[in-house]
Amino acid sequence: MHPLDQLDQLGPVLGGVVSQIRSDQLDQPTPCADFTVRGVLEHMIGGATAFAAGFRGEPAPSADLGLPADPIAGVGQALTDLIDAMHSPGALDRTIAAPFGDVPGDAFARFVVLDGLVHGWDIATALGQPYEPPDELVAAVDGFAREAIVPAMREAEMFAAPTDAPAGATSIEQLVAFTGRAVERTNR
Repeated sequence: MHPLDQLDQLGPVLGGVVSQIRSDQLDQPTPCADFTVRGVLEHMIGGATAFAAGFRGEPAPSADLGLPADPIAGVGQALTDLIDAMHSPGALDRTIAAPFGDVPGDAFARFVVLDGLVHGWDIATALGQPYEPPDELVAAVDGFAREAIVPAMREAEMFAAPTDAPAGATSIEQLVAFTGRAVERTNR
């Protein structure tokens, strides 16, 4: 599946999760180690802002610009800007300066989708929301993750050690367990 097709499938799923966040839920812990809902949103805003510039072939904005006061509204704008940048002509042909080195835009687009898909699960799980991304999307991202997440990325704490997904885990639960999240099954 082409990375822009993945991105286009992820957008509504992630948008649905973010649109349900209330401001009184921002300090809820998430399955993403040491991150609250606010922390995940701020991580996504910072990454989306820097990577949108990279996909446009521009330098990343200064970190001094800070984060928006309202991360719920801010993440929507940042992700929309990132999606637009990734769809811009030549975006996937550029080399992107990623936290783990320079990466071809086509490959980095897949990392962006992996990050968004997993962090969407983090938020949905923290807030007790349903999270049902399309199986085709999860399968494509899972295949990429298993090829791309190398031991060095785990050593750099970009991803924790894989955990065991419980019996009967969904495909998204299996993916997030591979990225190091603890997946707990509840009665469904």
